Amino acid sequence: MRGAFVPLSDGVTHYELSGPDGGEVVVLVGGLTVPLFYWDGFAAELRDRGFRTLAYSAYGRGYSDRVQARYDEALFVRQLVDLTDALDVSLPQHLVATSLGAVVAMAHLGRRPSAARTLTLIAPAGLAERPALPAWPLRHDRVARAVGRRLGHRMLRQHLGHNVRDPHQAEQLAAMVLDAYRFEGSMYALLATLRDLRMAGRTDLYQQARGSELPTMLAWGSEDQVIPADQLELARTLLEPEVFHLIDQSGHMAPFERPREVADLFVAFAASHPERIGP
Repeated sequence: MRGAFVPLSDGVTHYELSGPDGGEVVVLVGGLTVPLFYWDGFAAELRDRGFRTLAYSAYGRGYSDRVQARYDEALFVRQLVDLTDALDVSLPQHLVATSLGAVVAMAHLGRRPSAARTLTLIAPAGLAERPALPAWPLRHDRVARAVGRRLGHRMLRQHLGHNVRDPHQAEQLAAMVLDAYRFEGSMYALLATLRDLRMAGRTDLYQQARGSELPTMLAWGSEDQVIPADQLELARTLLEPEVFHLIDQSGHMAPFERPREVADLFVAFAASHPERIGP
């Protein structure tokens, strides 16, 4: 298996830290379902340009542990802090986060405001007024087990199919994600995250990020079917990013669908902020 494994306070995390020694570190925070391999194309582009990348699978995703814990914001923020501390990754870092990972990244910066040099959010979650799925059925164990066993994989496949616009890439994404769902606890981790982590109405995190005055880039796929365009405008209003880009011919997963184009935009943005002095 590519990458390496490290025991952290809640469980073992699968990660891949690669790139030139001394390169600026870019920490990649993935979304609800994806393992670290999601970032392969984008990370390769960054490494070719002198950056050092850290990708990892969140608990319950890929080949990181399925932990016995609440899959809430605190768990995923703790994992990110534990991982960068365990690997002694230099500060400040560039943080790049997509979808649900944006919620984790912004919450992380609320606790460590000087940890990042720049913040890049790609189709970030947290702006819907209501969750996509009602949480109450998942709070009842018998109902949640029935949903997971009978509908879980069908719902996951349907969700993955909406993430990218190209059918071939959609199949690649499904194969990548579903391979790790052979392991016990995978569907539980997904449903527990939907139950335990508040993903709707998180305007507080966006306002907090704006208040930090951290250089911020916002990017969005022009054909995103997961997070609609009205949330894009709300994100721009709340975040007031320094730069904003609409990625043509891309769905919800621009770093996976258009890695070179997103890398070009990120590198130009990072180059305009070579240093940041923490508070």
